[in-house]
Amino acid sequence: MLPHNCILGTGYAVPPRILTNAELENMVDTTDQWIVERSGIRQRHIAEPGSALSDLATAAARRALDAADTSAEQIDLIIIGTVTGDMKFPSMACLVQEKLGAVNAAAFDLSAACSGFLFGLNIADSLMQTNGYQRVLVIAAEMLSSMVNWQDRNTCVLFGDGAGAVVLGPASDQRGLLSSYIKSDGSHHRLLYNPGGSQHPPSHENVDSQLSTINMEGREVFRHAIVSMTDALHEALKRADLTPDDLDLLIPHQANIRIIEGIGKRFKIDPAKVYVNVDRFGNTSAATIPIALNEALANGRIKPGDTVGLVTFGAGLTWSSCIVQF
Repeated sequence: MLPHNCILGTGYAVPPRILTNAELENMVDTTDQWIVERSGIRQRHIAEPGSALSDLATAAARRALDAADTSAEQIDLIIIGTVTGDMKFPSMACLVQEKLGAVNAAAFDLSAACSGFLFGLNIADSLMQTNGYQRVLVIAAEMLSSMVNWQDRNTCVLFGDGAGAVVLGPASDQRGLLSSYIKSDGSHHRLLYNPGGSQHPPSHENVDSQLSTINMEGREVFRHAIVSMTDALHEALKRADLTPDDLDLLIPHQANIRIIEGIGKRFKIDPAKVYVNVDRFGNTSAATIPIALNEALANGRIKPGDTVGLVTFGAGLTWSSCIVQF
């Protein structure tokens, strides 16, 4: 059996500005009651126009490094899950590498939308097993406010901005990342997408047509999210030779309270063992799980020896899971 890798430290960062449902009532045809009943979201953090997402990612990474008692120079690899990087290229991971001073690290971004963090965790673990990396930063950072259509009440109320990070290193025992799973189905890519890209390059016509904003078929996304996250968590538990009863805490992707509750019910997990912060942060895409993970550790919801399930779903369609023993 290969030695496990473990999470040595976590951190997160969000913009200081909070956008409440009450404020959204003055921006679009919606109400606080409508938003809360359909999503569970009461507020979200929104970055100021012109701010750099790489700064948020760097702040989250520094906090994770401090928690792991690790210097930037010790990092061998930086992986960032994002679809809203500062630039088309270079990768935001390279920008964060410079800001951190992680001069010994390779760095790259990956695009898996809301599944970006767990895809990154899976890849980091694999590269540590095969390439001998000793310290890896996995970051998820999104500024979805930059691609929201603020006239579309079905999407603009859902998303927030933020970044979360973890430092991975070799475990001293068999605790750590016990199993992981990633999956995709591109045949449903039109359910959740942003068409702005090389096929629709920037132009006055394309900007006026909102071709650089989020498009979502909410009802179908909800249905596929439940099915896919059920598949992902079932597979990760199977690979770890565990059952849902073995989980001390479940941290699902914080997209919608009804999805979160639906996954808990599917696995008959006590609601008290399902972590929820979507009400305070909204859907920060790839960053939801590392933000929630950091909070859960800080407030004592995760203790040494606890087994935690992480599960997510995103555009692509993509879905992923991981079982971690702390």
